Amino acid sequence: MNNDHEHHHHGPKKQAERSIRGTEERLEEKTLHGHEHAMHQDTTSHPPHGEHGHDHHRMMIEDFKKRFWISLALSIPVILLSPMVQHILAFSLEVPYGMYIAFVLSSIIYFYGGWPFLTGLAEEVRKGSPGMMTLIGVAITVAYLYSTAIVFGLEGMDFFWELATLIVIMLLGHWIEMRSVLGASKALELLVSMMPAEAMLIRDGETVKVRIEDLQKGDLILVKPGEKVPADGVVEDGESYLNESMLTGESKPVKKNSGDKVIGGSINGNGALRVRVEYTGKESYLNKVITLVQEAQKTKSETQRLADRAAKWLTYIALFAGFGTLAVWLMLGQELAFALERMVTVMVISCPHALGLAVPLVVAISTAVSANNGLLIRNRTAFENARLITTIIFDKTGTLTQGSHEISSVVTFDNVLGKREMLRLAAGVEQNSEHFISQSILRKVKADGIAVPPSQSFNYLPGKGLEGMVEGRDVKVVGPNYIKEFNIAVPASEAEEGVETVVYILVDGQPVGYITMRDQIREESAGAIRVLKENGIKNLLLTGDNERVAKSVSDKLQMDGYLANVLPHQKQEKVKELQDKGEFVAMTGDGVNDAPALAQADVGIAVGSGTDVAAETADIILVNSNPQDIASLILFGKATYRKMIQNLIWATGYNVIALPLAAGVLYQQGIMVSPAVGAALMSLSTVIVAINAQLLRRQIK
Repeated sequence: MNNDHEHHHHGPKKQAERSIRGTEERLEEKTLHGHEHAMHQDTTSHPPHGEHGHDHHRMMIEDFKKRFWISLALSIPVILLSPMVQHILAFSLEVPYGMYIAFVLSSIIYFYGGWPFLTGLAEEVRKGSPGMMTLIGVAITVAYLYSTAIVFGLEGMDFFWELATLIVIMLLGHWIEMRSVLGASKALELLVSMMPAEAMLIRDGETVKVRIEDLQKGDLILVKPGEKVPADGVVEDGESYLNESMLTGESKPVKKNSGDKVIGGSINGNGALRVRVEYTGKESYLNKVITLVQEAQKTKSETQRLADRAAKWLTYIALFAGFGTLAVWLMLGQELAFALERMVTVMVISCPHALGLAVPLVVAISTAVSANNGLLIRNRTAFENARLITTIIFDKTGTLTQGSHEISSVVTFDNVLGKREMLRLAAGVEQNSEHFISQSILRKVKADGIAVPPSQSFNYLPGKGLEGMVEGRDVKVVGPNYIKEFNIAVPASEAEEGVETVVYILVDGQPVGYITMRDQIREESAGAIRVLKENGIKNLLLTGDNERVAKSVSDKLQMDGYLANVLPHQKQEKVKELQDKGEFVAMTGDGVNDAPALAQADVGIAVGSGTDVAAETADIILVNSNPQDIASLILFGKATYRKMIQNLIWATGYNVIALPLAAGVLYQQGIMVSPAVGAALMSLSTVIVAINAQLLRRQIK
């Protein structure tokens, strides 16, 4: 353990919003747009940015719902008037001009109910990228034109009823599908709705209600008990507990006092707070989380690219198979009506509808659920590659340990000063620094109810400690290096050598005592290591501390090993050494010196209390800095990949079986799939894929 009392001008307890600020400055330049879903150019597979996007999506769902019910109502008489249906169900219904009535009703169904598919067909042809809409559009158009020709004199039997049921079932499938996609965005929609619409601005001693959009950096706002915090800022006055669970994953309310940072969207408890605004709008933590998640949903992983390629090839295969089926049956001497019916069925049943939904829906759900549980995914391929991890390296301080160094003992020499008085004088100097030692002493003083006195002539002693004047007395709080340098005689310290940090307090040049601190292991660390071991993942401790400290922490957590005395520039080399041995390495860290190692690792995980640089180079950011989340992240990554593969297998495997049946290969054995049954099977496959994706919500704890 480095006992040097090196005070830096940034504290270790950084708020989660700082860890992603650097990332978002890069993202703000980009235009936010929806990931285009395969089923329709306007249907997004993730939450559209802002309220307008959600409203547009809901309007589309309502539109499909309306088209479905109207088409369903019109299809009932069309079905009843069909000679084929009457023959199958053994009843007779004589209606004057029945064929023409069926034609008129079917025309309405075709142009009104089938309009989304016809416009989708035109759009895909215009882009030169035939897809599922091309298949559906061609299928219903062929069916409609052929049946219309029958009505006006062509020999054969129409299948208006099959056209009607095909469109109705397609509309139902799309409606259900779009609702599933919207459901996947609920978590982010909830995040968007968390920010209040108004704030209480304190101006000239009076409070004025203003719109949240009008808040400026530096404004002073009042947050009353029970209200949502309207913007990121710093508490200037007041004390309260804030519920940040929806933002950071921290389940317990967090105590906030003067000087503490607060996050917009968190819910205030019983106390009133005066908050100085630091970040608004795009700069706010909540907006950064939403943007990060949306960016992650837009970036395609290798699995998604595989699905896109499969869908494109399936479209070509289906079109070829459809027209090939028509040609083969005509060559075999079948009637045109039968050959056309087989062609329509092949095109309908082989639509890559489920395939188009298989991966995007899993992406939308996994990213939203991850964000809701404090996991921000920046690189989806790395997230899915969690299943490949064989070794995970933990940076010790701030990840497996709290990084806060709680005071373990306070010792005074020869009763020169009492413990409370020594702590009081030390705190007077330490209040000027944000170093972890300073924060530990200030926490102890606060917990003991000791008032911190003012200080003057504060001076930072590089690598040694701090000094200043407190109530006219010269007070120094220094590490062992200072004691050795000036040969100051002090009684032997009882601190556990190498494991505890020791700082000495000198008053007017005389040593009066010392304080020892120990970095506490997080409660969740042991559980995280256990879960990783149960899943066959090796875990190693990486630290710049000495061997004794590293062994102490490693043994307590029953880890697989440790790497001690590792200098900052060597961390990346250690990761590379493991990779050269064939290991698939995940690295966790929170400091600037962890950034190269995070970038080198196959999966880089930055903990949320860390620095901007660490977050910028990591693939995944853990908002809550909880090591248990690392284990959850890896298991959830595995579950997400499994769902994607399951959906891909179902969507493509279904077509492998269904397409030959639709073409009529078992026609001689009496097995034949009609267009309507084909449409039902296709929609069923879509619903199965959607339900399977939704089950992913149960995979994360």
